[in-house]
Amino acid sequence: MDTGIATDGGDIEGDISRLEILKALERKVLWHAMWTIHNANHVRESRDNLKVGGHQASCASVATLMTALYFDVLRPQDRVAVKPHASPIFHAIQYMMGRQGRDALERFRAYGGAQSYPSRTKDSDEVDFSTGSVGLGVAMTLFASMVQDYVQLHNLVQDPDVTAQGLGRMVAIVGDAELDEGNIYEAMLEGWKYDVRNLWWIIDYNRQSLDGVVSDGLFRKIQEFFKTVDWQVVTLKYGKKLQRQFARAGGDVLEKWIDDCPNGLYSALTFKGQSGEPGVWRERLKLDLKGVAGIKDILEDHDDRDLHQLMTNLAGQDMESVLEAFHSVKDDRPHCFIAYTVKGYGTPLAGHKDNHAGLMTPEQMARFKAEHGIADGKEWELFEQAGLPAERLRKYVQGVAFNAPGSRIHSAPKVEVPDTLKLRTSKTTSTQQAFGAVLHELSRGNSALASRIVTTSPDVTVSTNLGPWVNQRGIFSLDVRNDVFRDEEVASAQKWMRHGGGQHFELGIAESNLFIMLAALGLSGPLFGTRLLPVGTLYDPFIQRGLDSLNYACYQGARFMVVATPAGITLAPEGGAHQSISTPLIGLGQPGLATFEPAYVDELAAIMRWGFEYMQADDGGSVYLRLSTRALEQPDRTLSEAQTADLLAGAYWQVEPAPGAELAIVYSGPVVSEVQEAFAELVEDVPGLGILAVPSNDRLYHDWQRRLRKTDGGGAGTSHVERLLSRLSPRAGLVTVQDGHPAALSWIGSATGRRLYPLGVAAFGQSGDIPDLYRHYGIDAAAIVDMAATACLEAARG
Repeated sequence: MDTGIATDGGDIEGDISRLEILKALERKVLWHAMWTIHNANHVRESRDNLKVGGHQASCASVATLMTALYFDVLRPQDRVAVKPHASPIFHAIQYMMGRQGRDALERFRAYGGAQSYPSRTKDSDEVDFSTGSVGLGVAMTLFASMVQDYVQLHNLVQDPDVTAQGLGRMVAIVGDAELDEGNIYEAMLEGWKYDVRNLWWIIDYNRQSLDGVVSDGLFRKIQEFFKTVDWQVVTLKYGKKLQRQFARAGGDVLEKWIDDCPNGLYSALTFKGQSGEPGVWRERLKLDLKGVAGIKDILEDHDDRDLHQLMTNLAGQDMESVLEAFHSVKDDRPHCFIAYTVKGYGTPLAGHKDNHAGLMTPEQMARFKAEHGIADGKEWELFEQAGLPAERLRKYVQGVAFNAPGSRIHSAPKVEVPDTLKLRTSKTTSTQQAFGAVLHELSRGNSALASRIVTTSPDVTVSTNLGPWVNQRGIFSLDVRNDVFRDEEVASAQKWMRHGGGQHFELGIAESNLFIMLAALGLSGPLFGTRLLPVGTLYDPFIQRGLDSLNYACYQGARFMVVATPAGITLAPEGGAHQSISTPLIGLGQPGLATFEPAYVDELAAIMRWGFEYMQADDGGSVYLRLSTRALEQPDRTLSEAQTADLLAGAYWQVEPAPGAELAIVYSGPVVSEVQEAFAELVEDVPGLGILAVPSNDRLYHDWQRRLRKTDGGGAGTSHVERLLSRLSPRAGLVTVQDGHPAALSWIGSATGRRLYPLGVAAFGQSGDIPDLYRHYGIDAAAIVDMAATACLEAARG
């Protein structure tokens, strides 16, 4: 890539080079970040006396790297995941670009202010990827690159401005301690399979973690990992000052001494040299390199201050070296830059192993402020005291490519969803089969909806009923690969062709990758200007394996449909680790995720149609479907508009109770057969008994909460669940039953002031058939009848 940018002091305006300008901007970026944190902790009024924090040392280590990126290297189409603890650096840069207000910085980590960690949904300065949970933002850039390839090969980008920009680079600024996160390596393997492109990971190799100093030689392992999956590795170790000294007599020995210096010792000497013991480097080098020809001359050519600056002149904090490395990239292969830095560089905290959560004291800040020439009351001035005229810097920043006018967040037209979703199914079928049937019917045509659906699964595509969709639409791949079994005329139900027009991403067995892939696909609109409707499948219990990534995806505001099946103990003979009991509670508690567990096919079809609309709504979100492999006899009915509206609101009367009835059975999911069997046994003894189907406990609960808090203009007593249960006696008992934890439905009792008798699954691990397991865990018809009898007995006692 030829940017035409001079990195060697070339003239750009008068006698000021771009390199000088970038160094001046780096100085201001560091100042604004440090002052933002200090203001939050020591200047701003505190009402609770809590430490606000802000990671000054972690910010300082990437000031050079991020200045080079944002003020020189990046283009509007590039997307960046900033390491979490560098949030103040990011906000400082956006402030200098005019994309962040001073007020947000003054309220850093306060209500309505700049966030502690970059957030797409909470920050106002156009964060590309949220990066609160370490490692996940890094992986997100990899999957975003795959999504960018997808929309390009499918010719889905319709905005001519987006098309003219071309492909962007997905860039992650990575803390070296983030490389302890296993999800990064899972993502790297997936990227290797898909021949990922246009991806840069810049590792802030400051050799410190939260609690101390990282192991010596870690960089060698990092290099090996990345080279194994065909990344280009660029190591930025020594700055230009050190490189010049290495060329002198004795310089090779000095270089070897630094190479061999343990991380802990180097950090300790750095801290001592920065904090008032500048002679420590001279003393150590005289001792360790005594008698080496040329070392005496090198030492005598530098006073103690210069020697400290020389010995800490690492390439990750040498602007010329950084620019040289970034601009040397001429192709789209994935690149890993290992940038050696000093944590806390340029501050009194530099190098100390305890500096991660450390803050400059007021006394230290006063000295730091004086070193930067900042006068009292001028702390927030944008470009003053940077070493160059402020107006020159302001003019330069206005012309930076990344700072082009307008928003970098794209809007994408909504995809039309048909009034009904068709499916072909038998009289007796499961919700899992029906899900596959819905997608199969969509795959046969070329509707707008079908063209924007993208499916993905962690190696369980067939067993979650996505196979027919993939047979019709193919697997996405940058190259064309035929199905060898088909070529060899070996019979197989799966005819999977891999090509650029495929609409399925087949992932390895890593649920974390699934949810980050869904996040990337679900943000295709704002990132790349075209809306996708991603659908991901996995086994329900393994949501817990990817829960951090699911939370991360929802927190970003990504829109997707996750289909988890088979659920509960209903999968029966599978037993043990494949059973799930707490996932209804996860769905209920996860913000940004509407959760459903339908029993019947017609319910599922209505929910999926609604889900594709909800994924595109301004006030919408993602959707979680908890499905089952249990084949049920389907009711002979056509849902009315009122019934459909009720089930989408969370619940409807499957059997409407008589006015003032004393008992109702409330259920979710495939236990409907047991509910109906119990109903048949109870109905003569319990007059007016009703059955309440709850396809979405989540929707029902949150509607109650909104009305209770009056946050949507309604008031107490107007929620859907209260309207439905108003037919019952105020003293009526409610027997709840679900193949899941009984607490999931238990809130309904407090919501309506009625005594609740919960049945559910609070333990797991047994194998068997459905009758055996339902009896063992107490959710069979007999258990429902017994619980109903208890409810009636207690009601009779008053």
